[in-house]
Amino acid sequence: MKILVIGVNHKTADVEVREKLAFNGEKLSKGIAGLCALKNINEVVLLSTCNRVELYASVDNTETAINRIKVFLSEFHAIPLESFESSLYVLCGTEAVRHILRVASSLDSMVLGEPQILGQLKDAFSTALKEKSSGILLNKLMKKAISTAKRTRTETKIAENAVSISFAAVELAKKIFNDLSGMSVMLLGAGEMAELAARHLLNCGVKNVIVANRTYETGCRLAEEFCGKPVRFEEFKSEMLFSDIVICSTGAPAYVLNRDDMHTIMKERRQKPVFLIDISVPRNIDPDINKLENIYLYDVDDLQEVVNTNMTERQKEADLAGEIVEEEVESFMRWISSLKAVPAIISLRQKAEMIRSEEFSRLRNRLKSVSDEDMQAIEYMAAAITNKLIHAPMVALKDDCEDRQEMIALIKKLYALNGDHDDKK
Repeated sequence: MKILVIGVNHKTADVEVREKLAFNGEKLSKGIAGLCALKNINEVVLLSTCNRVELYASVDNTETAINRIKVFLSEFHAIPLESFESSLYVLCGTEAVRHILRVASSLDSMVLGEPQILGQLKDAFSTALKEKSSGILLNKLMKKAISTAKRTRTETKIAENAVSISFAAVELAKKIFNDLSGMSVMLLGAGEMAELAARHLLNCGVKNVIVANRTYETGCRLAEEFCGKPVRFEEFKSEMLFSDIVICSTGAPAYVLNRDDMHTIMKERRQKPVFLIDISVPRNIDPDINKLENIYLYDVDDLQEVVNTNMTERQKEADLAGEIVEEEVESFMRWISSLKAVPAIISLRQKAEMIRSEEFSRLRNRLKSVSDEDMQAIEYMAAAITNKLIHAPMVALKDDCEDRQEMIALIKKLYALNGDHDDKK
C-alpha cells in the first residue's frame, strides 16, 4: 500500500474554490463513505478547514487512485473538474508523509506556528476512527503526526512570540504588568482587532471589561458578550480612571484623547501605570501622550514592528522544527519499509512450523512404543531446533538495512517461499 495526499490550501486556491470543495457537517461523513467505496482506496482521513481541504489515503495503485479521487470530488461537490484541478496538489510516499507532518506542526499554515491546526487534525483523525475509514497505516501516520507536532512545540519556540496585531498587544501588556489577573480593560470603539485583543486579554485573566462606543446600543451588545459594562462614549474619560488597559479603535478622523486630557487623568489616577493601544488608522490617541510618565502608548505601526520581529524569530524556530519533522519522516519510512518484510517473515515461520509438524508426525507414527512424556521432550527439542535455525534469517529480515528488498528475495529463494503468503499479498 502507498500513502497519498490530494488537496488544496490557501497557497494554491482562493477561498471560493476552497469553499466549494469543503466537507462541512453531514458532507464529511458522506464524503468519507463515498471515498472508501472507491476501488483501490483502502484507508481515508479527510481534513477540511477554512484554509485547506486535504485527503489522506492509503492506496494500492497511485495513478488509478488519483484519477478516481479527482472524479469523485467533482461529482460529490457537483463542480466541473477543470474548475479546480489546477489548484490540486498531489503527493505520494515520503513526500506525502513529510507534508502531513509539516501540516500538523503548523509549518504549512498561513500563520506559522498557529496551534489550531493540530486540534483540527486530531478531529479529522477522530472522525476517521469513528467512521472506521482509517486502518493500520493511517492510524500509525496520524499518531506520528500528532506526536511530531507536540515535539516541535516542546523542543522549539515556534508557537511563542505574537504574530498578530491583537495578540502582540496582549503580549506587550503581559510585559508591562506581569500579571493580568484582576486588571481592567476598556474598549474605546468596537473595531474587529480591538475586540479580538479583548478576547485574548480575557483568556489571560483580565476580569473587568468596559465598552465605550459611539453607538451605545452596539456597545451594550458587545459588553454583554464580554460580561462587561457599557458606558456612553462621552463618558469614557472619567471611566479611564479605573482602566489599566485601553484599546482604541474608533475610526474617528482626529484624536479623541489628547495630552492634556491624559495629564488630568493620570493625576487623578495618582500616576498608576496605564497601557494605551491605538489600533486606529488614522491614530485616535495623541502620540505626545507617550511623553508622560507611567504611560505606555503603542500604535499599529509599533505593534506591526513587534509582529515582524516575532515572525523572524518564529522562522528561525521553524527551521529547527523542520529538522525534527525530517527525523520523524525518516522514522516513519523505516517503519513502512519494515512492513515489506512481514509477509516473508510470516511465510518463513509457517513453512518451518509445517516442516517441524510433518516430521514430528512421521516420527510419532514410527515410535509408538515411546511414552507420551518422551514424545513431548522430542517435540520440544524439534521446536527449539526449528526456532534456532530460522532465528538468523528472521533477524536479517527485520534488520533496517538498505538492501532489505534483496535480503527478502534471497531468503525467499533459499527457503523456497515462492507461491506462499507473500505472493498472495
